[in-house]
Amino acid sequence: MFQYHCLNPISEIGLNIFDGNYEKTDSMEKAKAILVRSAAMHELEFSPELAAIARAGAGVNNIPLERCAKEGIVVFNTPGANANGVKELVLAGMFLASRDVIGGIQWVKENSGEETIAKLAEKQKSHFAGQEIAGKKLGIIGLGAIGVKVANAATHLGMEVYGYDPYVSVKAAWELSRSIKHANSAEEIYQNCDYITIHVPLLDNTKKMINEGAIEQMKDGVILLNFARDLLVDEEAVAAAVKSGKIKRYVSDFPNPATAGTEGMIVIPHLGASTEESEDNCARMAVEEVMDYLENGNIKNSVNYPNCDMGECRMPARVAVLHKNIKGIIGKYSAVMGDADINISDMTNKSRGDYAYSLLDLESPVTPEVVEALKAIPGVLKVRVIK
Repeated sequence: MFQYHCLNPISEIGLNIFDGNYEKTDSMEKAKAILVRSAAMHELEFSPELAAIARAGAGVNNIPLERCAKEGIVVFNTPGANANGVKELVLAGMFLASRDVIGGIQWVKENSGEETIAKLAEKQKSHFAGQEIAGKKLGIIGLGAIGVKVANAATHLGMEVYGYDPYVSVKAAWELSRSIKHANSAEEIYQNCDYITIHVPLLDNTKKMINEGAIEQMKDGVILLNFARDLLVDEEAVAAAVKSGKIKRYVSDFPNPATAGTEGMIVIPHLGASTEESEDNCARMAVEEVMDYLENGNIKNSVNYPNCDMGECRMPARVAVLHKNIKGIIGKYSAVMGDADINISDMTNKSRGDYAYSLLDLESPVTPEVVEALKAIPGVLKVRVIK
């Protein structure tokens, strides 16, 4: 029986995938797995029993990834599960920034008591006139699951789409429309595009990538959209550019004191993935990742350990070893198995930065003594008996 704990409400459509071998617990200390959305976990202490954390969403800045890796806790996310929901809001952001729909609606509310509002509207509507997006150049920085969907949808709206991503995956490349123009640098996007939307992860080298220098290269009157992470943008520099007219509109899904209520900015209360469908898809993927890891030891979509898949175990035993990525450690746990007269029928070892993961299919079950011997090897962080 595996126990799991939810730090946030998780879609029942996802949780219903758990079968009779799983039980929900209110105690985090007893859980083998934790499912989370936005709850902050950096100050939490984790039980030695905890094997996995699954983030029902893409961003994992609320989870202490390095500490989890050191404790042998595999952290999963659900890339692409909410991509369509975010894509649709990006498109909505482009429309709202192009046509002053919000201003027009506000005017109607303020004048709702006027009997001649229809005639007044005809006189006032020119104040809310905007531009069409068809024929405009859209630059997309980051061609992951969301960026690809935005790019493809924009081509159907008649936009001339440019994409930049030096690390684009083979899967994303196959899904990308042939009409997307390849940009060789972010600078090419800045200099040529009427609309710019960013869809990259928040890393040390992407933090505040949209800064004063980047803005200076952009076309006058550019519309900038950020539905990825607020810290990708130097919002003080953006505010100054909006005030000067360099940036016509800044659309952000991340309200904070620097953006909320600022003229020229359209700030949405983090609704990118807030659709029933996105929440259901994220929950399904998170639960499936947890189940495959707990039952088979397979890792898919981890952000702190390498992906590893040996399918369903058909041998008498399977053991997972989470360890530091150091020389000679594989030979040491192979020696432990040899000393215990246990033959390894199949094995895989994958590494990711400072950490590595090994799965061993065995021809006979392991004893508690063997498990303790594996744990005693320097560099071994956690040992899990899968079967």
